[in-house]
Amino acid sequence: MPKTLATRLTAQGQRHVRAGHPWVYSDSVEQVKGDGQAGDLAVIFDRRRDSFVAVGLYDPASPIPIKVLHAGKPARIDAAFFTECVGRAFAKRASLIAGEDDDRPTTAYRLLNGENDGFPGLIADVYEHVLVLKVYTPAWAPWLEHVQAALVEASRATTVVLRLSRRVQTDAAKPDHWRDGAVLLGELPDPTVVFREHGVRLAANVLLGHKTGFFLDHRAGRRRVGELAAGRRVLDVFSYAGGFAVHALVGGASDVTCVDISAHALELARANAALNVADADARLTTVAEDAFAALARFARDGDRFGLVIVDPPSFAKSAREVPGALQAYRRLTRAALPLVADGGGILVLASCSARVPAEEFFALQDEELRASGRAFEVFDRTGHDVDHPVGFREGAYLKTMWVRLL
Repeated sequence: MPKTLATRLTAQGQRHVRAGHPWVYSDSVEQVKGDGQAGDLAVIFDRRRDSFVAVGLYDPASPIPIKVLHAGKPARIDAAFFTECVGRAFAKRASLIAGEDDDRPTTAYRLLNGENDGFPGLIADVYEHVLVLKVYTPAWAPWLEHVQAALVEASRATTVVLRLSRRVQTDAAKPDHWRDGAVLLGELPDPTVVFREHGVRLAANVLLGHKTGFFLDHRAGRRRVGELAAGRRVLDVFSYAGGFAVHALVGGASDVTCVDISAHALELARANAALNVADADARLTTVAEDAFAALARFARDGDRFGLVIVDPPSFAKSAREVPGALQAYRRLTRAALPLVADGGGILVLASCSARVPAEEFFALQDEELRASGRAFEVFDRTGHDVDHPVGFREGAYLKTMWVRLL
């Protein structure tokens, strides 16, 4: 059984927790009474009044050894607690998943968005009838069974798949039966699950795909690309499985070019396109090449597109990588701008680097657009879809700028 560990933080650490931050870094921990293990409960007490501040999962091998579950008034952490938390999370997704299957906006959604839903280090995505749990800390070991039961009840999933981060896969604190790709409930005869998203069919490999199988956070952006694509030549850079590209094809794009360094990802893009349009082979071109090299080659060849989407992977996984990330964003924008057609061509610029705040990303792009000398209009700035709520600053990782070249 998990133990309860009385814990005190530094003054600054306590202020951060009281302000709603879910991460307690090791340099903010002043005292932990007892020899704790991953999954024990660290109960944080006020430095002066000895009153309850918060309770979190203890993860001693992590640079974030306390991951806050609950703050404010004392609470009992048990199956009922997690059932209530899952219920609140499910209610936030009501507008996205309400209605009968044929009428729902999507049949794939994020049910738990980690810290932002009060489940630090745990993601739960639903693809049709399959629930995929992605675990980023072994501290969930004593509690995952309770959470899984609540998630299955809410989502009505018949199959549960466990995915583990690289750290957890090699962590000695994880249970012996935890392995990446384990089927915890039901059966999974085929790891590829086809789901619907705003009228488009897409496939997720829940055993081998990135994250839990697909990137659900850009759902609203993909729909918008489909609405903007009619009659345009479209370039989808860092396309992965072609989510933007397929929406563009369905939306009536004259042709679409996908660029990704992974040939396997481009095979997925072709397969997704074939699920939706009969002439996918004629209208979709895939280019397995480094994005910077491909953009430079397109510019030399004089290619122009009516819609260009640049959605790179995270460039900054730590604070020291931020300067390099900002430079990479600048280079991408400079390389993409010459490819956008005059007279209403659209450029979509996205970032999923949590370390780069939205205001800094947007300011950088404004600067590059002005420096290009071309007339432009920023017609929107967007973030996460409704199933990716933001509960703290670092949780707001996704930002997208929508630009029209006049």
